[in-house]
Amino acid sequence: MEYTTEIIIEKPLEEVAKKMDSTDNMKHWQEGLISTEHISGTPGQFGAKMKLNYNFGRRKMELIETITKQEFPNEFHATYTTNGVRNIQQNYFERTPLGHTKWISKNEFQPTNFMMNAMLFLMPGAFKKQTKKYMTNFKNFAEKGTSVSNA
Repeated sequence: MEYTTEIIIEKPLEEVAKKMDSTDNMKHWQEGLISTEHISGTPGQFGAKMKLNYNFGRRKMELIETITKQEFPNEFHATYTTNGVRNIQQNYFERTPLGHTKWISKNEFQPTNFMMNAMLFLMPGAFKKQTKKYMTNFKNFAEKGTSVSNA
């Protein structure tokens, strides 16, 4: 399943890139994130791997992020792998005529087991909704300093 989501962040491109390129900031916009752990490579650079642990109530999830392209302030691409699915994500950041930032997130979800294949087929909206929620959370953090970790 593939889809693209866009959002305008009313902050300059360089400021958005700086906030996006910070592991410490992830807890402020990725709801459910409880910990990060560097695994290999130079943190934040091409090829680096990081473990992300999430807690969504009764459901816990561990993702492995592998950076596949890091060219801030304009691009950040990564692959996220967990049990049953791989998410290939390409993020593009563009300066708007008003001096704001347009964030374009292209996502491709590849199921690696039957259960996830069924979920992607039956509930594609849930994945799109989660992406939009994280993008909106980041927008609120970048613009207003609102953190989901305080919620």
